[in-house]
Amino acid sequence: MTAQIVRYGELQPCKTAFIDAHTPGSNQKENFTIIGGGVSESPDQHVHIADPIGFNIGAAGQPPKCRNSLHSHRTAEVFFVAKGRWRFFWGRWGNAGEVTLEEGDIINIPTGIFRGFENIGTDYGMIMAILGGDDAGGGVIWAPQVITDAADHGLVLSEKGKLYDTKKGQSLPAGVQPMPLLSDAELAAFPEPTTLDVVPHYVARYWDMMALADKQPAKVIGENAMLRDKPGFEVEFLTRGSLPDAPYKVATNEVLMPVRGHWRADVNGDTNTLAPGDTCLVKPGANLHLAPSMTGEASLYRIRSTKDAAGLTWRP
Repeated sequence: MTAQIVRYGELQPCKTAFIDAHTPGSNQKENFTIIGGGVSESPDQHVHIADPIGFNIGAAGQPPKCRNSLHSHRTAEVFFVAKGRWRFFWGRWGNAGEVTLEEGDIINIPTGIFRGFENIGTDYGMIMAILGGDDAGGGVIWAPQVITDAADHGLVLSEKGKLYDTKKGQSLPAGVQPMPLLSDAELAAFPEPTTLDVVPHYVARYWDMMALADKQPAKVIGENAMLRDKPGFEVEFLTRGSLPDAPYKVATNEVLMPVRGHWRADVNGDTNTLAPGDTCLVKPGANLHLAPSMTGEASLYRIRSTKDAAGLTWRP
């Protein structure tokens, strides 16, 4: 198939994906792995599309006041808000800085810092994620207090990144050690950027992108984009006037993720309608005709793989 679609209403959540799954305040979150293996630590995680495409697509769903604990990544972690209002915070203790994002807003969180996020809206919220690299950086690096808090609630993470639930009678296999806590020297290497360091360079707002994409795609993440980075993929924002009414040949792995409105994606003559929350993977070589399928507000993120190696966040 030249196009593969995962519908929002068919997403399968995992409620035991990470080490904080039993920790009060984080024990109601749901993790979704849409394209690629993701970073889940649980064998219960369902992967919708396992194809390696150079980056991963996932999502996190949380009820109000539920948060994701402080962690870090070795490659890019990008979020855009699909539903609700979210607070993103960072630093060793989560108090170095924070920013609130609304629906459609996007953040390219710098690698090498501890970060967390919380649903501060009034309803169940959803954020969509892009992780750099086929292996998404090899997993999650947790702040030490997250690991020790989790142990108090029965979850132990092995040195190989696999989760064991002592409340279910599970224990680490013979010869396997628990994930070691970061030392003080290692922790000192994690930056503590301020809000002024992060927001101007790593956050883009929905209505600004809507304005910039009036006659062409708005370049959101890329070497010469609004958020300058080379994470192994680039992100564009499209509206009704961004594309000519004609098909184009897809040159690299391309993922379409509508934000608002409905979009018609014709791939080699096979036509499907995409709604907000849906994810569509289009493979190289396909002929794609993409356009809104009805009147009204329409917006969509388009993610494309690049030849850049997945690695640390880059900004000249």
